[in-house]
Amino acid sequence: MTPTKWVRIWQERLPGIPLELVQVTAGEAPDALRRGDVDAGLVRLPVDRTELSAIPLYTETTVVVVPKDHIVAAVDEVTCGDLADDVVFHPLDDTLGWETPPGQPAIERPATTADAIELVAAGVGVLFVPQSLARLHHRRDLTYRPVTDAPQSRVALSWPEEQTTDLVEEFIGIVRGRTVNSSRGLSAAAQQKTASQPKAAAQPKAKRPDGRGAPRKPAAGKSAGRSAQRGSGSSKGAKHGKPRRRS
Repeated sequence: MTPTKWVRIWQERLPGIPLELVQVTAGEAPDALRRGDVDAGLVRLPVDRTELSAIPLYTETTVVVVPKDHIVAAVDEVTCGDLADDVVFHPLDDTLGWETPPGQPAIERPATTADAIELVAAGVGVLFVPQSLARLHHRRDLTYRPVTDAPQSRVALSWPEEQTTDLVEEFIGIVRGRTVNSSRGLSAAAQQKTASQPKAAAQPKAKRPDGRGAPRKPAAGKSAGRSAQRGSGSSKGAKHGKPRRRS
């Protein structure tokens, strides 16, 4: 796993709260969560949902790790059938959940994926793993290729159900891509900033009796009542225009 992006976002949003990364194997991760050694973790499904909450994140591509001079190195991808004659290691910490691993079984199952990688490097057999594990155990004398029909490993963010704290919720929000302005993923720093910003009181507009909105204000120099020409100050029946000439 490479949580670099999530760590960077955490440091930007919560600079005063350190985020410590603890590296464990796939098999150790659920127990580390139950014991409280870590607050949240990236695990491989399935996990026991009676004690742990989990949000599936993505599904990994499965690859086969082979020596660089293996025939598989000459192609872009393979199927399980292409490796039917090869010895395929099935370590005890396997994360793919094979019902029946392909290829020829080894005499003994390696204890760990790291042990199986050493045997592949010795030219004894090949190993199917999620792509991230192939990268983790990368060696110059080995390479890997995608396997189109192999089981795949699903990765999830998990945490103890009874320990869903505000900081755990914050990390969940970061992993799920919530922005700093999200109501569910709002960081403490952003909450404090938002709370300190004054809110402007909106002035309601006056409405006319007919409900069409506020009455128009009279233009400068004009009366709010009748026009100057027809106001009460003018003489009744007065006519406007040029005076007639007397004969």
